[in-house]
Amino acid sequence: MLALKRLVTILVMVFLLLALLVLLIPSVQTSFVGMAGSPEALYYGLLVTAVVLLGLHLLTENLDSVLLRREVAAQERKVNELKARLYDHQMEQQRAAERPPISPRTGVTTYPDQALYPQSDSSLNNAPLENPDSIIPPADSPRAL
Repeated sequence: MLALKRLVTILVMVFLLLALLVLLIPSVQTSFVGMAGSPEALYYGLLVTAVVLLGLHLLTENLDSVLLRREVAAQERKVNELKARLYDHQMEQQRAAERPPISPRTGVTTYPDQALYPQSDSSLNNAPLENPDSIIPPADSPRAL
């Protein structure tokens, strides 16, 4: 796109110089009128060429402008996404800094002072029975032998 834009700009500048030469210098004007056939044909040819080049120049400039705006919008979206990531990362670090540090485990196993089971609540299934029915005799009883 940039090469096309530069080419059209160069063509417009060359045409402008040529048109100024034809309009301002009488000897150049007579030679061009000799090639065109009449002064009206020369000016009509210059007018048509100027309109075509102006239209082409406007088209390439507008197309380039649209492409640049799209590129800027895409870059702004990318910047906003990166800002959001940075904000999330900073908030995560801030939350981590506010939490109390966790003491590392040393590998020592600690046991509770009292046994958790059997519990003394009689409404629980695993509570010790006051008078258990011995279906299975204890291992040290004479019936077990």
